[in-house]
Amino acid sequence: MPLPHPVIDMRCRPSFLHRFFGATPGTPEFETVRWMNRRVGSEDIDHFTRAGDVPTLVQDLDAAGITRAVVVARSTPTVRVTNEEVAALARQSGGRLIGVASVDPLELGRAGALAEVQRAMATLGLAGINLDPGFYATGLRADDDRLMPLYEAAADLGVPVFVMSGPTTPDLRLNDPLAVDTVARAFPTLKIVCCHAFWPNIDGMLAVAFRNENVYVSPDMYIFAPGGSRYVEAANGFLARQLLFGTSYPFRPLAQSVQDFQALGLSAAAQRLAMWENPARLLGLPEQVSP
Repeated sequence: MPLPHPVIDMRCRPSFLHRFFGATPGTPEFETVRWMNRRVGSEDIDHFTRAGDVPTLVQDLDAAGITRAVVVARSTPTVRVTNEEVAALARQSGGRLIGVASVDPLELGRAGALAEVQRAMATLGLAGINLDPGFYATGLRADDDRLMPLYEAAADLGVPVFVMSGPTTPDLRLNDPLAVDTVARAFPTLKIVCCHAFWPNIDGMLAVAFRNENVYVSPDMYIFAPGGSRYVEAANGFLARQLLFGTSYPFRPLAQSVQDFQALGLSAAAQRLAMWENPARLLGLPEQVSP
């Protein structure tokens, strides 16, 4: 049913962006996207094949009732989606897509990574910085010393950092939400988005968010996985202003994810916060919009 408020999807990557997202039928990556859709309860595992360009994706956002969607660049040895590509998508979308930059500090080095952060914000107009600690050539914890200058730069610029996590981390020992506690306490003004919310390490994630109000929890597709109801229980209490909605498209359908999110048992207030007011505050958009 239609929602009485706008919706921001905090994790949306069009399949045409890279073969990793299912751009090329007949490839192992394409089959992996279909496999992931089966694992997280998608009713149509081929949904991602229908949006082949920005206008079609925008039509799908409209059909799902999604007002704006965040597209995150990736910069790891296996997935390179450049900041220029993401900035171009945002421009082509007429404001419907919000781009987030990505940097690989192991590839660029400290000075190069910091320079790229500055360029992505000042020149490309992107809205935040994505880090993939466990996915670099050498897997890192989120509190590794090599990442600290990037957190500091984001704090100085007043933009959020998106930290990739979850069960696809090559070394699951690095999927540790407790590392975020160190970062949150070192940079108390920094807004930290935990993408995939370190699932299945839910208790640790909730403990870190309880201690640090600058930590945002974005389970996206994993809120529908076993144990996801604990994120919901927390959002009906202390986590209300820290939970974020995300579809994780193309790994889950847009419209189904919106509908399923409505059925999770969130209070009306918590649902509005997660789907609109929290991401709007995080991204510097108006929080209060009349239905």
